[in-house]
Amino acid sequence: MSHKYEGGCEHVHTHADNEPIDNHTCHCSVCKSVTTQPTTHVVFFNHGDLHVDNPGHMNRQPFNANNPDGPLELCTCATCGTPIMLDDKQSRIRAIVPNLMGYDPASLPATYHAFYDPATGVPRPSDGRPVHEGLRPEFTWPAGS
Repeated sequence: MSHKYEGGCEHVHTHADNEPIDNHTCHCSVCKSVTTQPTTHVVFFNHGDLHVDNPGHMNRQPFNANNPDGPLELCTCATCGTPIMLDDKQSRIRAIVPNLMGYDPASLPATYHAFYDPATGVPRPSDGRPVHEGLRPEFTWPAGS
């Protein structure tokens, strides 16, 4: 069966048939540290909308090394080490980084820039998308379990 959005690796597959609830280019230091990219395209899905076919085959580690008890865990394939998703221990969201987690980035375009900090010295993005110091102001975290 084909799904609207599909990713993962050859050992662990993820998919969603519903639209994401947020889609941004992240400028935060945590994303930079974890991905080693200067910016990171991040897509949030409601927790129940991103499905995993083999969850027992994932290793989990804190997403933010400086906040190991934080809500997000980076899930990687236990066999090949491919990053699969970010899972929220509060069951609010699951997030993907399309270019690292097997998704087509063009099918999930970022709509704004998040966590931009001019103090870093990085030029302000000028691609016409809104730029925010955090998530977009109208974003509301879904209720968790």
